[in-house]
Amino acid sequence: MSAYRCEEDIVQNLKDAGCDEATIQTFMDDLHSGKQAMGAKLLERHRRSLLDDLHGSQKRIDCLDYLLFTLQKQNPL
Repeated sequence: MSAYRCEEDIVQNLKDAGCDEATIQTFMDDLHSGKQAMGAKLLERHRRSLLDDLHGSQKRIDCLDYLLFTLQKQNPL
């Protein structure tokens, strides 16, 4: 915890990362009980979920980009 001034900083970081209250509480419980490895796995799962969301959004953006490209090719401005 040396990189953080206090527990509130850790909680704020977890909130900023989109963790829900249950995830935050579980992580803090793991941290307090010396189960850092379990807490790290919890955060890795959350990270993977965020990354999956990002990839899904990227696919949707790619679809829109292709549609816009196709429309512009058919009807140049």
